[in-house]
Amino acid sequence: MRIEETIKSIILLLVISMSLLFVACEKKDIDNESVSSQDEEETILLNPDEPGWKLDTSPITFDWYVNFSWFTTEWGGNVVSDYITEKTGINVNFITPSGNENEKMNTMIASGSLPDFITLGWWEDSARKIIEGELVLPLDELAESYDPYFFNVSDSKKLDWYRQEDGHVYMYPNASSSPEDFERYKDLKPSNQTFLVRKDMYEALGKPDMRTPEGFLQALKKAKEMFPEVNGEPLIPIGLHEFTDVGNDSLEAYLLNFLAVPMQKNGKVYDRRTDKEYIRWLKTFRKANEMGLLAKDIFVDKRPQMEEKIAKGRYFAMLYQRSDMEAQQQALYTNNPDSVYIAVDGPANTSLDAPTLAADGISGWTITFISKDVKDPERAIRFLSYLISEEGQKDVFLGKKGVTWDYINGKEEFFPEVLELLNSDRAKFDEKYGASHAYWMLMDTNMMLQWEPEISPPLKQLEDWTKGKTVSLSEFDGIIPRGTSEEGISANKIEKKWGEVLPRLLLAETEEEFDKLFQSFLETREENGYDLIKEYMQQEYEENKAKLND
Repeated sequence: MRIEETIKSIILLLVISMSLLFVACEKKDIDNESVSSQDEEETILLNPDEPGWKLDTSPITFDWYVNFSWFTTEWGGNVVSDYITEKTGINVNFITPSGNENEKMNTMIASGSLPDFITLGWWEDSARKIIEGELVLPLDELAESYDPYFFNVSDSKKLDWYRQEDGHVYMYPNASSSPEDFERYKDLKPSNQTFLVRKDMYEALGKPDMRTPEGFLQALKKAKEMFPEVNGEPLIPIGLHEFTDVGNDSLEAYLLNFLAVPMQKNGKVYDRRTDKEYIRWLKTFRKANEMGLLAKDIFVDKRPQMEEKIAKGRYFAMLYQRSDMEAQQQALYTNNPDSVYIAVDGPANTSLDAPTLAADGISGWTITFISKDVKDPERAIRFLSYLISEEGQKDVFLGKKGVTWDYINGKEEFFPEVLELLNSDRAKFDEKYGASHAYWMLMDTNMMLQWEPEISPPLKQLEDWTKGKTVSLSEFDGIIPRGTSEEGISANKIEKKWGEVLPRLLLAETEEEFDKLFQSFLETREENGYDLIKEYMQQEYEENKAKLND
């Protein structure tokens, strides 16, 4: 009995040992499989030629703050956004300010927390604040950790341009052109800066030459006399961009560029604001007000009010950005092709030189960040990489193959009905399709040229007029001091003062009053350390030139 029991015990131990050995071997095989799977995923992830977004297409929603109150396009419900969500799994919840953009940004910065993505103008002081406040993540570090594909599809010159003192890059621009890009595309790329007149009224006036102060004032005067009302509402002889607390784009960059006032002379940053040609034309606008040709509306209207008046054709002339009124231009064309706005030669210097209009610079238009509070940094950088890649740009611009576009004569083109809506009703086009720059936050305007369709006649004329008149001003980007430095505080005070003085110059009752106001502004500049600002600007200009040359 004892021998039998001993044998049974030995057999039991052997069975148990074999079972444990089997389990251990099986576990080892599973572990090896797991390690192998992880290694395979890591290999794909670290391959700069493989889009990282493909590793995870599960549903996720990112909050994306766009610091422009006029942006109202939503994500979802149109072809482009639905297609991208279906493809990548990513949904976007756009957030825009309902009032003052600066106040909204400052409130968010003070809270220490930002939405997942943030898009704002590169020139805005908030860009510096959110970097210094460590509220955003370095894109280069995110890419190194989660998606080296970013380095494959991003432009190294743009990354170098935006690289900070700590060696990191926190933002990526849209509508950006390096000097090389500008040279390559300058004959194709237009400027947005235009002087516009209502076609039927302009022709009824005999197509007057409005390049000189005399011709300009005479044309406005005749337009008001001949067309006092537009569909029962008063004609507005001249329209401008909105007045802000720091000035007016139409009466600064636009007017200065139309007058071909240089940005530098003999290698020194030029004080354009004191240029005699510029003063001459500011006085012309003052004279226009004295003659009753400046409507009160232009001093108070914001973009929504202006768009409404453009759609009604209430302006005779405008010094305005053509891309800001495309939808209204299409509506006018649909109702009456003769009531559209056309681009013509506008204010010019005494020599009647051609304007030097700004085109895409290396800084671009807006910059996009990823917040430190982003809910999923891996998916965020991969989504950004996708959007700036040729694949993403094509999806954003053209939409879904077979739905909005297909190969026509060997070229990617919108279907005729899609193009028809684009050329007839931009608002409905955005709502239905969401293509062709509807989602412009990371648009590469150079890359998208290959898919640009022939635009409709009323838009084409505005664009064609600017071609051949553009210049690259990249070396002057960002030279004005910002922030809490001594120069930045001084510059902010001066710009705020200019924002107060500019409308008063136009409303001055006499030229003598204008001169006093302007002289007082110059004295305020000096009192607020303008010499320091000039030194700062010169240094930044020279550093920009060196950076671009490198």
